[in-house]
Amino acid sequence: MKKLRLLFVVIAVAMIGAAIPAQAQFRFGVKAGATVNSLHFSTETFDSKNRAGFTGGVMVEFTVPVVGVGMDLSAMYVRRNSAWLSENGLTRDDRDYISIPLNLKWKINIPLLNSVFRPFLTTGPDFAILTSGRGIKDAYRNRKFDTSWNFGFGAELFKHVQVSASYGLGLTKALKTVGVTDKADIAGRNRYWTITAAYLF
Repeated sequence: MKKLRLLFVVIAVAMIGAAIPAQAQFRFGVKAGATVNSLHFSTETFDSKNRAGFTGGVMVEFTVPVVGVGMDLSAMYVRRNSAWLSENGLTRDDRDYISIPLNLKWKINIPLLNSVFRPFLTTGPDFAILTSGRGIKDAYRNRKFDTSWNFGFGAELFKHVQVSASYGLGLTKALKTVGVTDKADIAGRNRYWTITAAYLF
């Protein structure tokens, strides 16, 4: 686990160094949206259900002019709601996180349209720190730290509004059993869609 976290830190530092040359443009803004989350379990006994949540926070963006390559970094409050069905019945888990996604961003250049509409692609790690309670029905426990990898797309409108959607693939265990059930070491990893709108100043 420690090696995996170190790898993500190295990747994050490399992304920042690659995306911020001297001529990069810097902007900041606010962002809000909705999440749809489920847990991918290590056993088929558990049937996970999609549940909606929400997110909001601030972001900064660095972009290299002309080529459109850069990065964005956000600090977001995230509510990830989950539910799953097992032999013990339906279990609901509403978790609050402080999420820090760091994305490489490529704004696709479309001559004559850039000032009105400019699509972009994003990818990068997401580091989430649990701020709500860890225990669930005594049998399950949320982990304090969760790491995911995001893949996204979107569009910038009139150079200020950005609308985007991304899919987060959980890389670390977000939930585990604590030995109370007859199924040992059951782990759940986050899988989620996030749809946001941002305004950049």
